[in-house]
Amino acid sequence: MDATAGGKANNPLAPFLADHGVMVLDGALATELERRGADLQGRLWSAKLLAEDPDLIRQVHYDYFAAGADVATTASYQATFPGFAARGMDAAQAAACIRRSVDLADAARQAFWANPAQRVGRLRPLVAASIGPYGAYLADGSEYRGDYGLTVAELMDFHRPRLALLAESAADLLACETIPTLVEAEALAALLAEFPAATAWLSFSCGDEAHLWHGEPLAEAVALANECPQVVAVGVNCTAPRLIEPLLASVRDLARKPLLVYPNSGEGWDAVRRCWLPGAGVTDFGAAARMWRAAGARLIGGCCRTAPDDIRSIARALGRDG
Repeated sequence: MDATAGGKANNPLAPFLADHGVMVLDGALATELERRGADLQGRLWSAKLLAEDPDLIRQVHYDYFAAGADVATTASYQATFPGFAARGMDAAQAAACIRRSVDLADAARQAFWANPAQRVGRLRPLVAASIGPYGAYLADGSEYRGDYGLTVAELMDFHRPRLALLAESAADLLACETIPTLVEAEALAALLAEFPAATAWLSFSCGDEAHLWHGEPLAEAVALANECPQVVAVGVNCTAPRLIEPLLASVRDLARKPLLVYPNSGEGWDAVRRCWLPGAGVTDFGAAARMWRAAGARLIGGCCRTAPDDIRSIARALGRDG
């Protein structure tokens, strides 16, 4: 990651927000891979394809860029050293897979940017290296509870090896996402200070109109982000779309960083049976994106069960389709 003089991190989002006022994030990776036929059974979820089918990951990244996304979020959400070790990989093999997650997104970006016709009205897209929560490693749905029972120091120790690799990669920033509890946000903010050239966004999963899944007010999480100079945006992801406007309203006057939202489709997830529950999800992400923009969001995309067509709708609705 680039750094300004003196070792302090720069802000890779600034040119996009200065030129366009809003950024388009990408959509789901794992559920899109499944939609294209990938078998993601097991605790590694999309991370298993870093070893088994990296070309499919690269293609999904490319398709999101083509749909209008300014950012590709890497397939490292569930890519952890202990997770890979449980699959029989040694530390070197695990590190190679984690680095590959960034290489694939960067390769998709280079391929997209190589076509001059696709550059019209665009800035060169970014790569955000995903840092999933401890609950993603557990693969038991606890990223929607946050009931880990771990201390800040223990969570720092868990996140440090992967974050160190990704902070030194070709990624433009880190996407610390789907954080369900304030203690994990505290751990990540403290850990960022060990890597002063790194920038990150903090994105939380929320269970109601004002609180993280673990129960702390989103406002407390935003206040934490305000005090962390390396955090360049803060907001909500993998949260029901119907909650987004009230969540934004709960922090809009408090936030000193750009607000981001990338909700899921609104369908429920059964962590025991590992399947999506039937139910009506959002079908018009373009209209929703306009509402979220009016409510204060400046970075907008999608999470689970969204697809390139949804990101295309968002880009068009926000006037970001080139």
